[in-house]
Amino acid sequence: MKSALALILILASPAAGFAQDAKPAKDAAKASAHPAPNLAMEEMFVPAKDPGIKIYVRNKHAAGMSHFSPEKTVLFVHGATYPAETSFDLELNGLSWMDYIAERGYDVYLMDVRGYGHSTRPPEMDEAPEKNAPIADTEIAVRDISAVVDHILERRKLQKLELIGWSWGTSTMATYTAGNNDKVVRLVLYAPVWHFETASLTQPNGPIGAYRTVLREAAFNRWMTGVPEDKKADLIPAGWFDEWWNATLASDPQGSKQNPPVLRGPNGVVLDVQQIWRAGKSTYDPAKITVPILLIQAEWDQDTPPYMSRALFPLLVNSPEKRYVLIGEGTHTVMMEKNRMELFHEVQMFLDEGAHAK
Repeated sequence: MKSALALILILASPAAGFAQDAKPAKDAAKASAHPAPNLAMEEMFVPAKDPGIKIYVRNKHAAGMSHFSPEKTVLFVHGATYPAETSFDLELNGLSWMDYIAERGYDVYLMDVRGYGHSTRPPEMDEAPEKNAPIADTEIAVRDISAVVDHILERRKLQKLELIGWSWGTSTMATYTAGNNDKVVRLVLYAPVWHFETASLTQPNGPIGAYRTVLREAAFNRWMTGVPEDKKADLIPAGWFDEWWNATLASDPQGSKQNPPVLRGPNGVVLDVQQIWRAGKSTYDPAKITVPILLIQAEWDQDTPPYMSRALFPLLVNSPEKRYVLIGEGTHTVMMEKNRMELFHEVQMFLDEGAHAK
């Protein structure tokens, strides 16, 4: 089998109808409520594999699009703290990442794992966090991803699709792929998680309850961790952080009403970091991934530092094509920073290569 390996360094530069088992989503705050005129948007709730749990899913594609293919069908999954909607479909300077891909002829989806965004909030989130054990860990997230993938494949009458995961979403997507290569065309891991050699920026002090709460100041400070002082002022274009934070806060109707307002995030992932990733273990075997894979991140990422990708890359021994791209002057959240177009371009090129090969 042909094998292509690549390491690419990008220096900083100017930013250049519902299926039978799904129900329409109602009253969901939309980070990108008005898609470009040439795009159609649908929202739905997909039943999870567990009774009583509904997974929020959003879909965008070219208006009038009627032909769908595995190589041009994409699913986004979010990270440990923030929902998919404001991660991938937040219009900044008139463009979201979801729109960028959809405008290039792709059928694009995003989803919220239970406990995040508009998906079902487990009952433990209605109580004080210390009253219950951590919820929504990687195993549960993979179950939710599996339900949504199966829904999309049935909806479009396909056998496979493309997957993009960010941060914790790289471990959930990679774990899913390792057990379901037959349903995946290509895999994109943006800011990959692997074994920790440094402290986790999401690890709370003291006991780990069902969920954690995040204040605006904490979110901003985490974002700026590792950025040189002389680069902080122009890293995020004016107004973008507030747009993102306000939209993200609105996705949590209960936390946003507290004083001060907070975003609640399930702690299953935090327990996984403590018991698995910090212990030199993992939720999947990289050697079991047999599809083309892209690892991509930015140089100032302190949540999942570049040493993680460098350690993971050589372990992907059975991927027929693998690539690692490092973007200059960006953080864990480079997709909402001045150099976000570098991320968009590189991921799009990887996806398009697969589409054009058919």
